[in-house]
Amino acid sequence: MKKNTSGFTLVELLVVLIILGLVASIAGPNVMKYLGSSKAKTAKLQIKEIESALELFFLDTGQYPATEKGITILVKDDGSMVGWNGPYFKNAQIPNDPWGNSYLYQKPGEHGSFDLISLGADNQPGGEGDDKDITNWGG
Repeated sequence: MKKNTSGFTLVELLVVLIILGLVASIAGPNVMKYLGSSKAKTAKLQIKEIESALELFFLDTGQYPATEKGITILVKDDGSMVGWNGPYFKNAQIPNDPWGNSYLYQKPGEHGSFDLISLGADNQPGGEGDDKDITNWGG
């Protein structure tokens, strides 16, 4: 009597693993490049959102927050600003940049009324590629 055996041989499994390895080696770098650019795009969108909140704050109080107060005043009134009508973010929380770091805020800015900066993936000033700073003045 002949036994009915089903399954994969070791050679078939090795062939499948080799094919999966080749696909991963080709697709992997493209996926990583896409993820890096999507984080940069997210940071740009978040900076625009913070800019909008700062503009609303300006309309209510007549001034942008001082550098010392930072952008945290957009979500919590410290009692020092006449006309504060926040919080200026929907969930009363300022987002961190996509790499988990706080945005830097400076008023007056070197490039406008205020500067907003994400230091990018390396969390260091300057940088190139994925480590490049993302700013509200187009950097």
